[in-house]
Amino acid sequence: MIAPKTVLRDYYELSKPRIIVLLLITTLAAMIMAARGLPPIALVLWTLIGGALAAASAGAFNCVYDADIDRVMARTQMRPIPQGRISPRNAVLYATAAGAAGFAILYWLVNPLAAWLSLAGNAYYVVIYTMWLKRTTPLNIVIGGAAGSVPPLVGWAAVTHAIGGPALGLFALIFLWTPPHFWSLSLVTEMDYEKARIPMFPNVYGEERTKREIVYYSVILVLASLALYPLHVMGAVYFAAAAVLGGIFLLEAIRTWRGDAKSCARKLFRFSLVYLALMCAVMVIDRIA
Repeated sequence: MIAPKTVLRDYYELSKPRIIVLLLITTLAAMIMAARGLPPIALVLWTLIGGALAAASAGAFNCVYDADIDRVMARTQMRPIPQGRISPRNAVLYATAAGAAGFAILYWLVNPLAAWLSLAGNAYYVVIYTMWLKRTTPLNIVIGGAAGSVPPLVGWAAVTHAIGGPALGLFALIFLWTPPHFWSLSLVTEMDYEKARIPMFPNVYGEERTKREIVYYSVILVLASLALYPLHVMGAVYFAAAAVLGGIFLLEAIRTWRGDAKSCARKLFRFSLVYLALMCAVMVIDRIA
């Protein structure tokens, strides 16, 4: 008999918890910006719980649909479904239950707009990205990045019952951040995607073009982040920090272009996570200050 702790750990892994953490960080940042301070604790808790359940549902559905390629890729072979620790049927039941619970919490304990925005983001991720884009075009990450950009809209809507400029600004930043973030990872795991016949940029267009595209998107990302200041979406504190963080991001992208692809790309991938977290923190500080 399998220990309950082991079963819980498998379903936890099925939910893709690392992605959930990033999504909740951007959700909370948008909530604090909208409230210009900490919103009511109950609202924060229900929004984050509902968002976590929704994201867990999307992650589990992704694992079910991608089980065939997860068995091929070294990075994903140890996931619960490829290893037979969770059956596809049970994974679908779990994903459905988590999604329904997340939507109900957001709809009844937060507000309907937040619930429908969350559901739309999940549908985009599962249907548009996972079931269509991921296996058909090397631009899968570029177009599919919109799904991961939705949580700030959910967070803002949770507080204001509407969608505001700073939330749209964070949406745009995450959307533009996604390609260099994932392409740097794909440079490290290029052979995995090729074995699984996933058309990621490196195995379709080659390493050199991928590195150039990372630089191009990084430039656009930095310029867009700075544009939020003259557009009066964010203030001077944000502008100064965004310039420094953006400069470091662009420097790492150029190093990836000119240096050893795998080692430099790994550094860029890691810094991109730090960059997003710090940008959220800076936007919160600027909004409150």
